[in-house]
Amino acid sequence: MAKKPAKKTETYIAKAPIRRLMKKEGADLVAAAALDKLIEFLEAKAAEATKDAHKICKEDKRKRISAADVRNATR
Repeated sequence: MAKKPAKKTETYIAKAPIRRLMKKEGADLVAAAALDKLIEFLEAKAAEATKDAHKICKEDKRKRISAADVRNATR
């Protein structure tokens, strides 16, 4: 029996909601590798946006990141 490959990193985004989103957009069959790649991309973008929003927040001498901070960070 073949061993499963070891998990690379911890993921924060669940697969099921992303698969439902992809199906809603017309992708009837979604490969597991495609799903993993999209989640990896989304997590990287979310981390980048959070860092930028945190920087904006610190410049304004605040501790709480607001929706406006995230909106400005993603522009």
